[in-house]
Amino acid sequence: MKSRESLVRLKEFQVKEKQRQLNQLQLMMAEFERMTKELENQITFEEKKSGISDPSHFAYPTFAKAARQRADNLQVSVRELKVQQDAAELALEEVQAEFAKAAALEERDSSVRMRA
Repeated sequence: MKSRESLVRLKEFQVKEKQRQLNQLQLMMAEFERMTKELENQITFEEKKSGISDPSHFAYPTFAKAARQRADNLQVSVRELKVQQDAAELALEEVQAEFAKAAALEERDSSVRMRA
């Protein structure tokens, strides 16, 4: 009987941990999106200031080139995090199902003990 209680606590911990990981991924993605928008605004400002908006132009601002590269890298990271988020959501669903099974078994056992 004690082992079922421990199993329920373990599964509950795993559910909370997976939810925490998922929230962390979502926060990182939101932060990267915010940083990308900020970089894009800086790029636009630099292009307007220099009057050159063609990245292949020889006089294109170096800062704008670097900011564009950082923004592109952030977008790649967001796509990779999205894949991780999808995997984390699946793992969370699996752990929630295991927790539900363990909780149901524990509830059944406790009701059997009360009747006895």
